[in-house]
Amino acid sequence: METSFLAIGELTATPPVAVVVDVMRAFTTAAWAFGQGAERIVLAESLDAALESKARHPDWIALKDGAPAPGFDAVNSPGRIRDTDLAGRTVVQKTTAGTVGALAVRGADLVLCASFAVAGATARALHGRPAVTFVVTGEDGRAEEDLACAHYIAHRATGPAPDPAPYLRRAASSTAASELAQGIREGVHEDDVRLCLELDRFPFAMAAAPEDGLMVLRPYGERVG
Repeated sequence: METSFLAIGELTATPPVAVVVDVMRAFTTAAWAFGQGAERIVLAESLDAALESKARHPDWIALKDGAPAPGFDAVNSPGRIRDTDLAGRTVVQKTTAGTVGALAVRGADLVLCASFAVAGATARALHGRPAVTFVVTGEDGRAEEDLACAHYIAHRATGPAPDPAPYLRRAASSTAASELAQGIREGVHEDDVRLCLELDRFPFAMAAAPEDGLMVLRPYGERVG
């Protein structure tokens, strides 16, 4: 399998297969939302678009990065979302990097959204693919936690599962992990870093595809329950 690792801004064409990586915290939060029973996640292009979707569908759950804000039901935190009953619900998610990366490759044949929480299932979904582009969303493609996760998934997809410890150490020592642990970022739960570093917490991958003009994320492969 031929692999490339690009920042969002380095995408010059839509790849056939893209894995969009956001470990801290968009696609760890998304995985937990599915774990809590969410049916689908609408990836919003902007905060205004998220609020417009919420206004049209009051029963949807809207979440965003940062501190709580009027019109939004939740924040982009796995520690906060894990105690929320989302059975059968639609979640609208807008984040700084993860959702932007997924929307940037919306024309791909397969778009997987990934974090360590779904790394194994994501690697299995890539078996047999001749080429995969990993979109490293954080810090303009330099986020160490996203690079570590992308490298881990790439190695696991092409051979025996590597020792995850070095990859998790890289993520644990990242700028994002430090900022979350110190409470520099808003909307943080004390367990967020630990949950973002929990490998293979869920048995499904997550695939995004257009539905009725929206980019919608759903579990891909085995589903919880």
